[in-house]
Amino acid sequence: MGNRTKQEMSELRMHHPSPIAHHDHLVRLQKAIADSGLASRRKAEMLIAEGRVTVNGRVVREQGLKINVEKDHVKVDGRHLKPAPPQVFIMLNKPKGYVSSLSDPEGRPTITDLLGGVSVRVFPVGRLDYDSEGLMLLTNQGALAQTLLHPRYHVPKTYLIKVKGVLDEKQIADLERGVELEDGLTKPAVVKKIRKAEENSWLEVTIHEGRNHQVKRMLDYVRHPVIKLTRVRFGPLSLGSLSSGQFRYLTDREANALRSVVTDRITDVAAGAEPGSTAAKTRRRRAGAQGWAKAKKGRKA
Repeated sequence: MGNRTKQEMSELRMHHPSPIAHHDHLVRLQKAIADSGLASRRKAEMLIAEGRVTVNGRVVREQGLKINVEKDHVKVDGRHLKPAPPQVFIMLNKPKGYVSSLSDPEGRPTITDLLGGVSVRVFPVGRLDYDSEGLMLLTNQGALAQTLLHPRYHVPKTYLIKVKGVLDEKQIADLERGVELEDGLTKPAVVKKIRKAEENSWLEVTIHEGRNHQVKRMLDYVRHPVIKLTRVRFGPLSLGSLSSGQFRYLTDREANALRSVVTDRITDVAAGAEPGSTAAKTRRRRAGAQGWAKAKKGRKA
């Protein structure tokens, strides 16, 4: 237990509510610090190791110590830890001509200019090119954002694309199998023809990766350059009728759907299943049914 004596640990635990009685509110100390927005998880661990964090008046250096965020008094460098800000999820319809980051060294317009009235600091979950438009998700939940973006978890993104010319069936099949770009073979895509407009045509393309300029490079590979690109779906979210340049907060149902996607993908990977696949969904349904049956049996007993 580090440099702490048994007596000190005993006294420290006396200040803590029972883990059984208050299990829902227990979190690791470094996570509580990170959730408050004061520092990253890694930086929080450094603060703890340096003896700059106290819990209920005592210096704590144990990285795994769990605290009750509603009852324990945490200070960092002598200042009370602020409570974690509320979870915020925002959908923005980014127009062309805006950089999809919070600032730009070249002085170009950024998505920050479109978020008037948002008081909580949020950051974009992925990016869209300067000349692209459509659905962007912004949040203050870093771990959830990382999972949504990680190629391991296969969260789909769908784009409505105007391209030069008309793709033939072989070119569509190539995109759906995966094409060899300079940074490797792309994962299979879903490609649908939407309509033809004189010399150009419209496609709907769904991918599960987030490489730079990926969709544009894929269409360049099959010699049909992108003229216009709009992201219309991201995971369970749809752009819908949200006007260009406008934003809105997600509904509770949408936010819960995002959390559910993240939980399901993490569970799939942990079980060795292809995230989001039919087999993974079937496994989760069976596991859920078995869990429900066990719980029901336990109640009867």
